[in-house]
Amino acid sequence: MATRPISPQDHDRIAEAIRAAETKTDGEIYCVVARASDGYFFPAAFMATLAMLIVSLAVAYGLEAWWLSIRLPHFVFDQLLALASVLVLLWALPGLRIHLVPRRLRYQAAHANAIKQFLARNVHRTTARTGVLVFVSIAERYAEVVADSGIDAKVGQHVWDGVVRDLTAHASDDRLADGFVKAIESVGAVLAEHFPVTAGDGNELDDHLVEI
Repeated sequence: MATRPISPQDHDRIAEAIRAAETKTDGEIYCVVARASDGYFFPAAFMATLAMLIVSLAVAYGLEAWWLSIRLPHFVFDQLLALASVLVLLWALPGLRIHLVPRRLRYQAAHANAIKQFLARNVHRTTARTGVLVFVSIAERYAEVVADSGIDAKVGQHVWDGVVRDLTAHASDDRLADGFVKAIESVGAVLAEHFPVTAGDGNELDDHLVEI
């Protein structure tokens, strides 16, 4: 997923793409990119603890098979010391945590963040319920298009899935800004088809990319 920072020039391109798309539709497009959707300390600590328990069990059986013994207090102390070392490592190296978390949990956290941003940015409060959020969470390698109820009634999920595939492909090539511009153009075309611009249409949401 993208690692290059989004430059001020990229922000301008994205804002201009939103403005251009919204000249053809009553719909509203809002873009958010998150560096990560969770800190993952506790999920990572749980997975590390579970792995250590499994390894400890294997070591205990191995010692018994080789007719070796270790005093129980020493064995427990070694476990606690190892666990404390892992927790300190996870605290000191936040970037390590996400690699210990299953993909399903990462995607759940990113999806929850997308819904949170959809509500927090008032994308759901447009007059005709035609707001669309284009969301990317970089650490989780996750993208999503969240559409309000007025759009969902007319546009199938497969349409948004195509936008997401194209966006993630651009992000994987470290061209996240290009991906946002293309996604905005695609979303704008869908909105223009189903919700063409009408007289008196106003701009209800800010036309820029939000980084969190």
